[in-house]
Amino acid sequence: MPLRRQIFRAVPTTAAHVFDDMNGKIPAIIDGGECAVGVESTVVSFENGGIRLLRPGFVSVEELLTVSDKVFTDKGILERVDEGERVLSPGMKYKHYSPKADVVILMGEFDGFLRFMDSHNGEGVYAMLFDRDREGYPYDCVTYGDTSEEQAHLLFLRLRELDKLGAKKVYVRCPSKDGVGLAVYNRLLRAAGFQVIAV
Repeated sequence: MPLRRQIFRAVPTTAAHVFDDMNGKIPAIIDGGECAVGVESTVVSFENGGIRLLRPGFVSVEELLTVSDKVFTDKGILERVDEGERVLSPGMKYKHYSPKADVVILMGEFDGFLRFMDSHNGEGVYAMLFDRDREGYPYDCVTYGDTSEEQAHLLFLRLRELDKLGAKKVYVRCPSKDGVGLAVYNRLLRAAGFQVIAV
């Protein structure tokens, strides 16, 4: 299978993750500590007198607007790219960053999320919630922070944790699309294969 069509696992953000993925394939791993940011870098190109955002990362659209009044976001950030369409940045085309479980993003307020989970809970089903939602939540879950920065840091850690928990289906509370939240949402879209449900 060509590399570009593989479904990649969640990005490694610790040396232990690299060991899990690469043990026996590389001669050594240097442990520099846990990644501070979590999501990969922002990728841009400079064109038409402005900045084109090709892959969102910790440097946000809002920050780019402080150095240029023209910032364009690539179609592939929020939309599925057609099979034959060329992309200018890695990780923007195929299902990517995914755990073994089927991931679905639930967009809406927590009350709607909870009602949806009341009728979709079952064996192997997990929710990925904001920290503030955890207290009193009656079903299996993990949390991934309350702020966009926390979510960027914890996203791949939690996706790997869900693998270890044996999750079969994961319903994720939709993050903000502002600031670094756009990068978190972008990675979740790819992990979910663009499965988004309004609740």
